[in-house]
Amino acid sequence: MEIDFATAKLRVLCEQHARMVGAFGLPCAKKLRNRVADLEAAAFVTEMVAGRPHPLKGDRLGQFAVDLHGAVRLVFEPDQVPVPRNADKSIAWNQVNKVRIVFIGDYHD
Repeated sequence: MEIDFATAKLRVLCEQHARMVGAFGLPCAKKLRNRVADLEAAAFVTEMVAGRPHPLKGDRLGQFAVDLHGAVRLVFEPDQVPVPRNADKSIAWNQVNKVRIVFIGDYHD
């Protein structure tokens, strides 16, 4: 799958191990590195199995998350135009093959 980043800071966090460790600690950094690799290896979002992948609701409707460590999540959204949709207008995650990472952290705060 293709991965883009909402900001340059997110790109650096996902591509530089030392920055990951500095920002989140070693256990979370390892999970982040693995989840990014999982995204790259998957053809579509629904092929993700590690990290309890799940679509989000409420103010994060249209986004998808995977668990990293504790309450820290990796959050991404489709980066395709047009966004693949089901008949009910929900996102067809089984057809999304390009994503944009938009957040890494605890969105529960």
